[in-house]
Amino acid sequence: MKIALLGYGKMGKVIEKIALERGHEIVLRKSSDTTYSGLENADVAIDFSVPTSAVANISECLNSGIPVVSGTTGWLEEYSKMVALCENKNGSFIYGSNFSLGVNLFFELNTYLAKMMSKFKNYSATMEEIHHTQKLDAPSGTAITLAKGIIENSDYTNWTLDKNAKDNEIYIDAQRIENVPGTHSIFYTSEVDTIEIKHTAHSRDGFALGSIIAAEWLVGKKGVFTMKDVLGIENRI
Repeated sequence: MKIALLGYGKMGKVIEKIALERGHEIVLRKSSDTTYSGLENADVAIDFSVPTSAVANISECLNSGIPVVSGTTGWLEEYSKMVALCENKNGSFIYGSNFSLGVNLFFELNTYLAKMMSKFKNYSATMEEIHHTQKLDAPSGTAITLAKGIIENSDYTNWTLDKNAKDNEIYIDAQRIENVPGTHSIFYTSEVDTIEIKHTAHSRDGFALGSIIAAEWLVGKKGVFTMKDVLGIENRI
């Protein structure tokens, strides 16, 4: 499989390493100061760039008929436009706030727990996410996905970074600490105890491998998909 890497920072280099180990070829390594030359030779593109480049990268792929997998977060106000463009071009597109297998299982666990805890009003939900200091968006896309999982299955209506959260808001404590790949915790706290679930990434390898598996899965398909489709995860809760 011939892969175009859109974004050649730390994540891009890890994706390259694992892709080569899996027998794939890299035909484009795009950074902020290079062009899309070589994209036309790709079977699929993987975008791990920055929020200000993601829409341009995804659009270029869809307009060129190249399936694209995007793990860049912080641009989702434009997501519906990318979905519409994909549909208009009969293209192939997967966005994921996190491509790690473990995190996607954690998403399901979070949904299950949210449904269970919605019956117990004496518990309040809060979240904590910790990432490396180079991460540009806060809270993380993963944290937002987790918050949405709670909101869709409870009386909460919003998330906030404000410590003085209202009763209907989930407070997210977004921390940036050197050399932390990603840690996400959900807390349900009452006067007598706290229930906690937590996912800790040990390296970037899990994110990179998941994005490559998604790219392998996407080639030959048409439509807008998620990691639920890639992993065959069904909502049975």
